[in-house]
Amino acid sequence: MTLIDRHPFGPRLTIEKHRLENGLSVLLLPDRAAPVVAYQTWFRVGSKHERAGRTGIAHLFEHLMFNRTERLAAGEFDRQLEAVGAEANAATWVDWTYYRNSAPARALPLLAELEAERMQHLVLEEEPLEAERQVVLNERRQRVDDDVEGFLAESLYRLAFGRHTYGHPTIGWQPDIEAISTGDARAFYRTFYAPNNATVVIVGDFEPPAALALLEARYGAIAPAPLVHPAPPEEPPQAVERRARFAKPVLGERAIFAYKTPPQSHDDWIPLLLLNEILVGGPSSRLYRELIIAREAATTVQGMVAPFSDPGLWEIFASMARGESATIAEEALDAQAALLAAEPPPADELQKVKNRLETEHWAQLDTADGKAEALGHHETTSGDHRRLFDVAARVEAVTLEDIRRVAATYLVREARTVVVAEPSGEEADDEDDDDDDDDDGEVA
Repeated sequence: MTLIDRHPFGPRLTIEKHRLENGLSVLLLPDRAAPVVAYQTWFRVGSKHERAGRTGIAHLFEHLMFNRTERLAAGEFDRQLEAVGAEANAATWVDWTYYRNSAPARALPLLAELEAERMQHLVLEEEPLEAERQVVLNERRQRVDDDVEGFLAESLYRLAFGRHTYGHPTIGWQPDIEAISTGDARAFYRTFYAPNNATVVIVGDFEPPAALALLEARYGAIAPAPLVHPAPPEEPPQAVERRARFAKPVLGERAIFAYKTPPQSHDDWIPLLLLNEILVGGPSSRLYRELIIAREAATTVQGMVAPFSDPGLWEIFASMARGESATIAEEALDAQAALLAAEPPPADELQKVKNRLETEHWAQLDTADGKAEALGHHETTSGDHRRLFDVAARVEAVTLEDIRRVAATYLVREARTVVVAEPSGEEADDEDDDDDDDDDGEVA
């Protein structure tokens, strides 16, 4: 076990990074505010690492990881956690898959035992694979095929990324999910579920020397894998706007306007977060005030700047009121884009969104789970968990000219992708949307 780095986490906490001989990275943050522990394992594998024809395997594998191992019968993983009052879950996205456990601090030895067991001894057979395949196919039907916003998001990324594998839907294309074999699953497991492709994050009430000894005992003998992470094909610059419209069972049009953005590690990413707040960050944002309050033309406006390892998208979503066209939202967005590209926002408006963003940043770190997730995300996505500690300073350093510059640089129509759902005349799935005045426009 090698100590890589020790860094303060606020005025009273210290985070340590260690690495085992087999390449497993470990982040330890003792925090004795409560007798609990958050134990998370982050794997550097997501939908961008999949090959054509087998999309969805990263997400399917997230489900498979809760099945039988060589030592644990089916369902025993969950039963042992429930017996000590622990909770477990997992998530997959484009750059990563992670597994999270929340438990009383005394359960730390059990968490390490169970996670090390499924990292090296998962049993992959046809019966559990087929059962989880059906779960995922049903999830796809619910979240994409029968959900307008899920369908639009999937269509957006397919249209925006012609070469980069961010165009793969994380849940996978249906024919690909149906084609995944036990051989595919075993090869995927051997390739990506290795200690040298993972980071274990532990936050809570524990002693670091004891935790390190525990991890060495449980993980130290797991062999590393010969990792091959070829870079995804680079997406060429987009010079022509891409658009698509779909007839869907909605009362009012829904649209996503998406602009290409740099990766989360880029210096422009924080200014773009602030620009997003100015435009759609809550009830006092510009487009919320214009489209929802003043014109009553929309029921929802919100946005998200993708926190990805590679260049991604800034999505601005608008759900229009009954009978209103998404063109109204597009024209308002274009007008604000032109205004902000020509003239920086007032100083008090920028300070307001800085305050909002900084508050959200610190709020996510309130719990052991929140701290662990933020650390694991930055370590996996940006390659350095310490970038988490720079966020507040980077927010404060953004100038009015930075906002004007990123508006002029990234809010470019020619590099935009737009998808719209228009009423098909079928029974709508949003019967009450046009009467909903309670949506607060929070960033997704």
